[in-house]
Amino acid sequence: MRIWFREWKDNHLIRDTVIENYEDDTRTHKVMGSLEKACHEFDLAIPVWLDRNIKEFQRASKTRFNKDNFIEEVAFDYFEMQVIEEDEEFSK
Repeated sequence: MRIWFREWKDNHLIRDTVIENYEDDTRTHKVMGSLEKACHEFDLAIPVWLDRNIKEFQRASKTRFNKDNFIEEVAFDYFEMQVIEEDEEFSK
């Protein structure tokens, strides 16, 4: 599984990274582990998943976390994550 993480401010990409996770684990654990790694790399607190994030991610394998998802102040408009390569077992 590969997930692309991006920070956006004023419709400009500030920074991005791709986290790869090919461990033998559940999809949820891979997603959460990748999110944790990306947040560590960007020096961010892990965002809170709201109902809309869960629904977006289930529907499109993509979601945006805005300032409401973070407890601390953030310097961007939103933090986006998108699955760009799914493991074979999950893509069936």
